[in-house]
Amino acid sequence: MRENPLKEVWREGRTVVNGWCGIPSSWSAELLARAGYDSVTVDLQHGLVHYDTAVPMVQAISTTAAVPMARVPWNEPGIIMKMLDAGCFGIICPMVNTREECERFVGACRYASSGGYRSWGPVRASITGGPAYFDHADDIVLTFAMIETAQAIGNLEDIVSTPGLNAVYVGPSDLSLSIDGRPLADYKDRPDLRDVLRRVVDTCDQRGVVTGIHCSSVDHAQRMAAMGFDFVTLLSDGAYLAAATTADVTAMRSGTSSTSAAKGPY
Repeated sequence: MRENPLKEVWREGRTVVNGWCGIPSSWSAELLARAGYDSVTVDLQHGLVHYDTAVPMVQAISTTAAVPMARVPWNEPGIIMKMLDAGCFGIICPMVNTREECERFVGACRYASSGGYRSWGPVRASITGGPAYFDHADDIVLTFAMIETAQAIGNLEDIVSTPGLNAVYVGPSDLSLSIDGRPLADYKDRPDLRDVLRRVVDTCDQRGVVTGIHCSSVDHAQRMAAMGFDFVTLLSDGAYLAAATTADVTAMRSGTSSTSAAKGPY
């Protein structure tokens, strides 16, 4: 049975560095997975990815040491179970605002033997996980409930006390949109919003729940790790592609040097 290495990272007191795939391509997923991330998440919510494309992306990630995960489009059991059956070792579920919604999400990730209602049919998971998949699935599959509204913050204690919940994952843009009326990815200049993040970290620490957050730069991720977040997502594949190509084209046309670290044209 393949273990979930992320739990070992947390036991050692280290921060998981997570990659993010929004481009519907197994090739780009493989490139990210070979960059050294602890885990790589396929984004079926805001990424341009559907199930038929997500499966080969998960397969590509699984050829590396990175842990394959998925963010599902919504708190809907069908797609949650299908991504687990496809071999994901963790699910990030958006817009979890109440204890009831969290229970519904966690239940879709757990078999009846652990109090859930996940249907048995691990078509690919039983191949990657091995013949003992059933015996260990409820221990290795990580459940991340997204905290991204003022309502979720108000219900935070109830949400994180949900049995079987491993982690919360802050979506800072939606959270600030809910609280302040505008999407803001980085709260560097907003001490009031940073206080909300500290409340999330403190509350989860008290319950033994892992904290994750979506970040907009390496500097942002480093500051969040220093704040106490256990799981940080760097830029998506699309954001990296856009930033690198823009920088190189601009450097070429301006006659300045490029910061590109590519070792060749391919």
